Amino acid sequence: MPTQEDIKQEDKNLRYLKHMVNFNMALIAQTDMSIEDALQIVTSVKEFAVRLFPEKGHVFDMIYGPRFRRLINEKYGLH
Repeated sequence: MPTQEDIKQEDKNLRYLKHMVNFNMALIAQTDMSIEDALQIVTSVKEFAVRLFPEKGHVFDMIYGPRFRRLINEKYGLH
């Protein structure tokens, strides 16, 4: 059973991850970078998420993966 401190830490980590995702989505959208750089950012954000939430990479793929794919597809004209 998680303690109150565990729950607080998980909430803090989740807020931090959301901030990182939003920041990096804006970075991809608003800068003139190559698609390779954009994909590397997505990979780095996922690695960061897995460090915060070990064994939860699949959750990142389900929640944030589609958002990043949609952004990259729109920005780089992939369909």
